[in-house]
Amino acid sequence: MSNYMPTLKQLQYLVALKEHGHFGKAADSCYVTQSTLSAGIRELESLIGVTLVERTRRVVRFTALGDRIVEKAHRVLREAEELASIAEASGKPLTGELRMSVIPTIAPFLLPRLLPRLRADRPELKLYLREETTQAAIDSLRHGNVDCVLMALPYPTGELDSEILFQDPLYVAFPRDDPTNPPEWIKPEMIDENKLLLLEDGHCLKDHALAACNRPDLRASATMMGTSLHTLIQMVDNGLGVTMLPEMALNGGILEHTNITARPLQSDHAWRDIALVWRKNSPREKEFHLLSEILRDAAEHPAIRANAA
Repeated sequence: MSNYMPTLKQLQYLVALKEHGHFGKAADSCYVTQSTLSAGIRELESLIGVTLVERTRRVVRFTALGDRIVEKAHRVLREAEELASIAEASGKPLTGELRMSVIPTIAPFLLPRLLPRLRADRPELKLYLREETTQAAIDSLRHGNVDCVLMALPYPTGELDSEILFQDPLYVAFPRDDPTNPPEWIKPEMIDENKLLLLEDGHCLKDHALAACNRPDLRASATMMGTSLHTLIQMVDNGLGVTMLPEMALNGGILEHTNITARPLQSDHAWRDIALVWRKNSPREKEFHLLSEILRDAAEHPAIRANAA
């Protein structure tokens, strides 16, 4: 049995190299020089007596054993971070560092209401934010890169804990005066499958919108090309089709200075659930419940903007 135990720093370097696939980018993410990171990984390989990374001029390729050790390293680093969190959580809640991923269809609309509240009420909290698509955010959470994720459900999260904050109703947005006298509610059967514009794959709002409509033909025919909600708005404003928007985007003023009208979707499940998600048995669970209350309060009683009326 080897007497050598890898250091957390060496495991961090190895995990960063796997994530970025490039020595320079991995070093930047660890805030060290490329030579320091490379030397740390070489020392790790030398002392355990195996090759973890095959190096060429163009490609960084992990060996099969290297991949297995990276998987274990993720768990070790996550456990080490949680050891530090236990002590931190025993003090005043929501202080120190907190890393949160937020999906793109929430971040620009809810965070402007949340962040001033946190700065005023929790000045000792250092909140680090990452905007990521849903699956990338879940992967970041599982790998210990973030502490929690603000996202929309339903979505398969596996062995993670969550708290639903509120429901975010869905609206159908279309060019103003087309139709001339739109009804107060839009039923799924009223949507032209040839004109529906949705976000590209990777954004869970696309799946939530299609599930709410419950029309297989709509799922097959929908044009999915938008990289963001703001891109879709520009398309609709130019008469290229219609799209689906969450209520929080309307509250955030996404339709201001456009010729677009929005009406609520009428269906059995015309909303998405906004939730905070974290790792099961996290020592900061009580803090996440407290943060959930703050998030819920920040989202309460918004006024729908004029274009949605």
